[in-house]
Amino acid sequence: MESLSMWQSMCLLAADAPGAGVLRAEPPYTAIGWGVLLVVVALLVVDYFTRVGIIARAAMKEAIRQPLFLLMMAIGSSVIILNIIMPFFAFDDDTTMFIECGLATIQISALLMAVWTASTSVADEIEGKTAMTLLSKPINRQQFILGKYLGIVQSSLLMVLVMTVVFLAATYFKYGYDQGEHGAQPPPLFYWRAAGNMQIPYLVQQRLEVALSILPGIVLICFEVLVLSAVSVAISTRFPMLVNVLTCLAVFVIGHLTPILVHAGVHPVVRFVAQVFATIFPALDHFNLQGASAQVNSAYLGFAAMYCAAYTIFMLMAALISFEDRDLA
Repeated sequence: MESLSMWQSMCLLAADAPGAGVLRAEPPYTAIGWGVLLVVVALLVVDYFTRVGIIARAAMKEAIRQPLFLLMMAIGSSVIILNIIMPFFAFDDDTTMFIECGLATIQISALLMAVWTASTSVADEIEGKTAMTLLSKPINRQQFILGKYLGIVQSSLLMVLVMTVVFLAATYFKYGYDQGEHGAQPPPLFYWRAAGNMQIPYLVQQRLEVALSILPGIVLICFEVLVLSAVSVAISTRFPMLVNVLTCLAVFVIGHLTPILVHAGVHPVVRFVAQVFATIFPALDHFNLQGASAQVNSAYLGFAAMYCAAYTIFMLMAALISFEDRDLA
């Protein structure tokens, strides 16, 4: 299938050698920085200069005020902090295991928040006739759906941002903590450099490199949030919360499982069914490179961004078509 072929090409581009399974260690921090800057500028322009932005800001504020937002963020951050002192019994790979657990924590928290917000913000407003009141103003159905989607995404990405700051600090500390636990001399938390009559603390490069290695994984989590949010919004235009949550859970499981089945060399019938599912459903497993996040390069992130954009646009078009003839009376 075409989507699978594209992802196979991506893996070959990113691979250090054919069959090696290790991506080139070319940290894409510059690309990530420029990408984040462009996204922030685009969101600010949309939020404050368009009608879609009015809906988006309202949806974002509504999501942030929900108790679930603070609860998920607090629980996720607490889990990350507690994992610092949690033994993983992985010999010299404790820091790697810590990073994988942290990425999984942020992923689950953000996805749950996105699906829950889509269910309450879109489905409940349609069922409660609130959407009809909004659409009686100079806002059409397309602007309503796009605004809701952007508001949901922004609230989820805000949660990712806060938890990423906690995760960066925790990883910076965890690296030295594990060095001490294994009997090695841990690098200092900071080194001090004189600036006139003052001593200014600077981050230690060895710790900083390990902490920054989480960023490619965080970017891939953001892509997954964008895709699953679009799926959830599309479902919310027709179905209530319970159906939406269960369907998104099924999409999440299938999206992570089918690429594995396709490449596992199992029975041809199973392989064919997996290929069909992998073509229809989003290939979420390709946003879940926790074990190799430190080696993900700019090329892989670029292809992942294109796939994310394509599938998100497809699902938003489906949402617009589904909502266009929905009776709100």
